[in-house]
Amino acid sequence: MYRQDTIVAISTPIGEGAIGIVRMSGEKSVEIGDKLIIFKRGGAIREMADYSMSYGQVIDPFDGQVVDEVVVSVMRAPRSYTREDVVEINCHGGIVALKRAMDLAVQLGARVAEPGEFTKRAFLNGRIDLSQAEAVIDVIRAKTEAQLRAAMQSLEGGLSSKIRNLRSQILEVYAHLEVAVDFSDEDAGALATQDLIQKLGECQKEAGKLLVDARRGKILKEGVKVGIVGRPNVGKSSLLNVLLGERRAIVTPIPGTTRDVIEETINIQGVPFRLQDTAGIRDTGHEVEKMGVELSLKTMEEADAVLYVVDGSEPLTKEDLEIGRKLGSKKALVVVNKIDLPVLAEPDQVRQVTGERKEIRISATKGWGLEDVERGLVELVFAGELCCLDEAIMVNARQKELLEKAQRAIVSGKEALEAGMSEEFAAADVRIAYEALGEILGEKSGEDLLDRIFSEFCLGK
Repeated sequence: MYRQDTIVAISTPIGEGAIGIVRMSGEKSVEIGDKLIIFKRGGAIREMADYSMSYGQVIDPFDGQVVDEVVVSVMRAPRSYTREDVVEINCHGGIVALKRAMDLAVQLGARVAEPGEFTKRAFLNGRIDLSQAEAVIDVIRAKTEAQLRAAMQSLEGGLSSKIRNLRSQILEVYAHLEVAVDFSDEDAGALATQDLIQKLGECQKEAGKLLVDARRGKILKEGVKVGIVGRPNVGKSSLLNVLLGERRAIVTPIPGTTRDVIEETINIQGVPFRLQDTAGIRDTGHEVEKMGVELSLKTMEEADAVLYVVDGSEPLTKEDLEIGRKLGSKKALVVVNKIDLPVLAEPDQVRQVTGERKEIRISATKGWGLEDVERGLVELVFAGELCCLDEAIMVNARQKELLEKAQRAIVSGKEALEAGMSEEFAAADVRIAYEALGEILGEKSGEDLLDRIFSEFCLGK
């Protein structure tokens, strides 16, 4: 058990609310709570049944002053979040009462918890592995139901079970390779080389599938970056505002109003799309506007997809065609705006811009065609595979890097056997893969790594 100091923190957001929670974890939680709490019906926390609640008051033990009316719950080790004794004091949700209760707990022997220390103790005490611990922050930060589902799958051990299954297969191969190395002159029951190659091929496929699921999870976690581009005054900011359902960007008839990139996120079928409104792209001598155009081009280059907006109420210009050429092979929808006005954009001209790309006609001011834009974005990015996001796993950069390292090592070991090299070369690669996957679960994790991971958590979690 990870038995150190008893820790305390305010575990609910700071501000006014109905309830705020002060959480303690550690060997002295019950002892400190008994000095801090007086129950209306008598008794003490140490006499409470596990997973029960009782009504009382927080009393300053130094001057006897009543601090707040509270409800106290107790969860004893090992059946608690941290696998330590946990006491939670449900106060009124005002910062003064909460902070006073926490400060008194500190005076009685607790210390203020570090960010993420409750979850860190849950990991170090063996209740969850490191991938589950990291999933906690994904649950907290989830902005869509799809994000929440994927994060909860990891929290409940979905990623862990897949990693453990793959490690088990790799360990079996490694064991046979080691037998072949140690007893090269004897028939010690090691599998034939061809069988080992086949098993490593299966491991390679499984690692590849995990990486595909991880890429889908990355989409859910980080969102799809969508650049809204076009020449000035074609309705880019109006499109952003109407998709958001609020006035986020300034809209005027004056070309060049937008000078910087404005980013907002919308939820389309459970997936976050990060819309980036950009400055109109054109040749300009104005220094500030020129910087905005450079940002627009950079945004277009880095985006996962592009909404290329043209003004349907005017003939297309050389600038329109030039921007179309700059799109290159980028995934893009061509959005012909202002169709509530007489349409003057020639179909042949529009086809020069669209090429094989889908064309959607809208009126941002009237709200026409917005569902077509949303549906077009989903089809463009996911090509009919949106349902596969149910198999997505939420991974962070650390986990993805280790998955890729494991896959490379598996491939290297397989190629060594296929080339007829000694089993010891393949064994070294397979061991690297096994250890890399173990790092995802938290095996051999140094204190510096753990501190960095849990420092991203809020206090009280």
